Amino acid sequence: MSREKLRQLGIELPLFPTTSVGSFPKPDYLMRARAAFARKKISRQELEEVERQATEFWIRKQEELGVDVLVDGEMYRGDMVAYFAEKLPGFEEGGLVRSYGNRYYHKPIIAGEVGWEGPITVAWWKYAQGLTSKPLKGMLTGPYTVMDWSFNEFYPDRRATCLALAGVVRREVEALIGAGAKIIQIDEPASSVRPEELPLMIEAMHAVTDGLPAYFISHLCYGAFETIYPGMLDLPVDNFDMEFSNSGLDMLDLFRKHRYTKDISFGVVDVHTHVVEPDSVVEERLRRGLEVLPREAVWVDPDCGLKTRTVDEAIGKMRTLVSVAKAFRN
Repeated sequence: MSREKLRQLGIELPLFPTTSVGSFPKPDYLMRARAAFARKKISRQELEEVERQATEFWIRKQEELGVDVLVDGEMYRGDMVAYFAEKLPGFEEGGLVRSYGNRYYHKPIIAGEVGWEGPITVAWWKYAQGLTSKPLKGMLTGPYTVMDWSFNEFYPDRRATCLALAGVVRREVEALIGAGAKIIQIDEPASSVRPEELPLMIEAMHAVTDGLPAYFISHLCYGAFETIYPGMLDLPVDNFDMEFSNSGLDMLDLFRKHRYTKDISFGVVDVHTHVVEPDSVVEERLRRGLEVLPREAVWVDPDCGLKTRTVDEAIGKMRTLVSVAKAFRN
């Protein structure tokens, strides 16, 4: 559906383009380096060298597997909100809260006016893009999710907080575009937490994306999307990246009731299981999706980031989805 926009940006993709949501598991040598840095055993420079090594590993692995639109794997990031909060003025570090399972993060506190002092992700995007000729996503966390997953002790209300953050995220998007990024993913996993605030999320995304020359993807995962669909189709992005496999493809029932109108990154492997699905299972999931979705609109990827899986599991799941996507092109 948005292939013409991609062509205008100079990107030609095959039918059923393959990609990943963003994160890959950190190799053991990087986990050891992160632990050593936390104990002040190595310098920031030494840690960054290992992060670059791990980033190159995942770029090479994606190329080897035949992935069409690459990600940098987020080897330099921890939590998707705290990572940005640590680098933006106006934030303070809060206490530990549980994100899911046994994973915790320091919930940020908005204690002052938020601002943007310079690019946060651009250097890493340029490094990773320099390793490949394939298109590489820029990846950011959206303003609504940063607002919802932080404590606000400064702004008068949630709308003021969200729109202030939207201005910051737009600056980062502009910096990525200036560096050459043409596909930019803005993650909003909190999108269905408060259905009554969908208009606010849409307003904030307009503030981020309006008038900018890029193909925009928004990753939404593991939410009660029946509460915001079809209204979420008004979000000003080109592609929704959504989980399907973990929830038994139940979103397809909603799409049958109200036609889906954007491109979609269709999650065909479940990132919350250690099982590497056989081709036959992924083929059936994609086939069911194509009963409802136009083939020209469908990208193929995992349900969510693969950071919780082992390296071998992540590679196995990516290998399967690439194999199935290539088979369906024929």
